[in-house]
Amino acid sequence: MHTNTVSHFEIYANDPGKLAEFYSKMFDWTIQPMPDMDYRLVRSAETDERGMLKTPGAINGGIARRPDGYTVNGAVNYTMVDSIEDAVARATSLGATLTKGKSPVPGMGWFAMFMDPEGNHFAVFEADDQAK
Repeated sequence: MHTNTVSHFEIYANDPGKLAEFYSKMFDWTIQPMPDMDYRLVRSAETDERGMLKTPGAINGGIARRPDGYTVNGAVNYTMVDSIEDAVARATSLGATLTKGKSPVPGMGWFAMFMDPEGNHFAVFEADDQAK
């Protein structure tokens, strides 16, 4: 494992089961409850038999019950998508709030930002070297 690389993400929720359903439908992630824990393991990318990621640069994570007193989301996870327009339509139909519409990162791609149904910020990114 490399030092200082992002290796795991967590998304907090007041209702982890309901938020797991949102992200499962939004990104087709495989999400499974952990036995005897109020925690869901999120697989955004395929793993081998040891649970190690097969795709370089990909990360998996979890959905956990929001800790008492925790009210601010201090990080934004960006998820790669094939179409910003499709992702915006899907996210809003699932109850997310669009906080920043399709915007360019010149020469790299497009992004859009949202707030999920539990108030966590997230974003999507579509690679496109023609973006301006």
